[in-house]
Amino acid sequence: MGLYALQHRGEEATGIVSYDGRDIHIKKSSGLVADAFDEASLDALKGKVAVGHCRYSTTGSSNTKNIQPFLVVHKRRPIAIAHNGNLTNTAELYKSLEEDGSIFQTSMDSEVIVHLIARSKNGNLKKSFIEVLSQLEGAFSLVFLLEDTIVGARDPHGFRPLCLGKAGKSYILASESCAFDLLQAEFVREVEPGEIVIIKGETIESIYLPDREKKVHCQCIFENIYFARPDSHIFDGNVYVARKFLGRQLAKEHPVDADFVMSIPDSGNYAALGYAQQSGLPYEIGMIRNHYIGRTFIQPTQFVRDFRVRVKLNPIRDVLKGKRIVVVEDSIVRGTTSKGRIEALRRAGAKKIHMRISCPPIISPCFYGIDFPSRKELIASNKTVKEIADFIEVDSLEYLSLEGMLSVMKNSGNFCHACFTGEYPVKIPKNQSKYLMEGK
Repeated sequence: MGLYALQHRGEEATGIVSYDGRDIHIKKSSGLVADAFDEASLDALKGKVAVGHCRYSTTGSSNTKNIQPFLVVHKRRPIAIAHNGNLTNTAELYKSLEEDGSIFQTSMDSEVIVHLIARSKNGNLKKSFIEVLSQLEGAFSLVFLLEDTIVGARDPHGFRPLCLGKAGKSYILASESCAFDLLQAEFVREVEPGEIVIIKGETIESIYLPDREKKVHCQCIFENIYFARPDSHIFDGNVYVARKFLGRQLAKEHPVDADFVMSIPDSGNYAALGYAQQSGLPYEIGMIRNHYIGRTFIQPTQFVRDFRVRVKLNPIRDVLKGKRIVVVEDSIVRGTTSKGRIEALRRAGAKKIHMRISCPPIISPCFYGIDFPSRKELIASNKTVKEIADFIEVDSLEYLSLEGMLSVMKNSGNFCHACFTGEYPVKIPKNQSKYLMEGK
């Protein structure tokens, strides 16, 4: 149920590993959570301790060997890992481990972490995790299963969210608090940047990476703009509220004379609502989403993205015909998706289309866990706002300013916005590639 609530974070594959006190059980499959697990497979996942994962590939190809949780047995003890984020020193660690004799089964940076744990000479669990995680650079929110113990960890910069919940006497870790709601569990708090939590039975203990207080907090602002679910509480705030504030600020910066405001469902809904409330324009539903189609942005290939764009949204002609509309979208990445949607609105009879984006132009790829394409594929990296407007064929196009975006965010000084500025808070190696462990 927790994975089902987090399905929006990855739709390529899913898996669960459980431990019953003696044996390890595993079920992994390509596709969605609801399709991967039936009653029989869930019954086979015996035990009181488990870890699961929804895959959205940011390192390694989309194939079965890269489905998480990644499981190994070392010294007759199972180690399973679920990883959200991207390491930035993968190549360096991979080369060192391989030269020392490590044999890799996958092309994920996550496997590097398991090899480091297996090679640790420190017999103390706490000291071993501090030793291993201190070697990692970049973004990592991690959950491990080690027999009857669950270990959760968040990198000292805090790029990706990680939340702690409680159901009865049992503790739960999840990327977002919405997973706890479905389980009728209590949201306790967020795991702090640089914190390692160790859960065994009904007990929980926290330890911390050294020098964590010296690290600048760099929470991914795109989680609030697009990635996280609006009913989640992450980075000390509610995602829904953050998106409405972004929409309100967008209306202040870029008002327009129009008949109504509409969104591109679903991620644009909340910014559009904020824009409408601030501008005083009516809010209308101009497009209906087919909810049997998943998230377009996180699909691994352009072919699948294009197909889903065509079947995902359908304009309502009687609402749009002859109207001047403000279309609020959360972001523009490649521009091809937006172009297709604007064409559909034109065919439905919209008279004027003014597009407003609730974040600044995306000009740089992400190396911390969001699979943005290379700079040459990012439309805002190669075209001016006017050229983008001409490409997607809107009457006007305006983006929220960086200053405006940060001004409405809680703890605005703690966010990573490298995708908008090209200023990376953690050093990025040259030629960093999603497929670096495949020699591509």
